[in-house]
Amino acid sequence: MHKAVLLQFGMACLTAAVAAVFLGARGALSAMCGGLAYALPSGFFAWRLFVAHDHGEHVKVATFVTGELVKLVSVAGLLALTVALYGNVHWGALLVGLALTLKTNLFAFLVKT
Repeated sequence: MHKAVLLQFGMACLTAAVAAVFLGARGALSAMCGGLAYALPSGFFAWRLFVAHDHGEHVKVATFVTGELVKLVSVAGLLALTVALYGNVHWGALLVGLALTLKTNLFAFLVKT
């Protein structure tokens, strides 16, 4: 789980770097905000699952379900906060940063530990 979260943070940084080359500082900040809007809640979710690892099976299931719900609400809230606080959002970069960070989980299985 932590490997996937580290890959998400890496992809958010890589997307921001590529956006900086093609779109400038505005695009880089928008791409980073889009990527971090998903990577930060995923990091807290992975940490919470790690903390609840020693408890019973019913606690693990409840932690997973509520944690996933909190993660989804947090992602939506962080995206809304980005739009509210940073009025000059480059929407293409924000959505590409979010989408690439979301799809990074597919490649987490390819990375050996």
